Amino acid sequence: MERTFPKRYADDAVIHCKTKKEAEKLYIQLKRRLKECKLELHPDKTRIVYCKDDDRREEHENIKFDFLGYTFRPRSSKNRYGKYFINFTPAVSNKACKAIRQVIRNWRIHLRPDIELIDISRMYNPIIRGWINYYGRYYKSALYPVLKH
Repeated sequence: MERTFPKRYADDAVIHCKTKKEAEKLYIQLKRRLKECKLELHPDKTRIVYCKDDDRREEHENIKFDFLGYTFRPRSSKNRYGKYFINFTPAVSNKACKAIRQVIRNWRIHLRPDIELIDISRMYNPIIRGWINYYGRYYKSALYPVLKH
């Protein structure tokens, strides 16, 4: 990073390859390069994931991963003609949903009968809108159960 992109830092990345062979080769090269920098890949977090969908139907051990609060995995989608198909798509992760529910619980709204509904909405709408804008960008329906909470 220092050599190619000075003053930049990255500690998480997703690299997309066309074939498993290409991914395995890149994995070895990346591991070697990081070792030169006295760094290493996290053994539990680093893996090759198969992006399974209607066009890629093979069976593989890993077919999903979490990244930046999203879980990428095969999901049912509908095309513009109303036909359903399987697509490798991101949606809010279970971990992010749990964190959102915890924040809502910590607001303790049920213990604040002295506050008017309009005041509650002014206080929390910007936060809720932020969640909807970020996590609802892809596959918004996965966010509905959290918002009902």
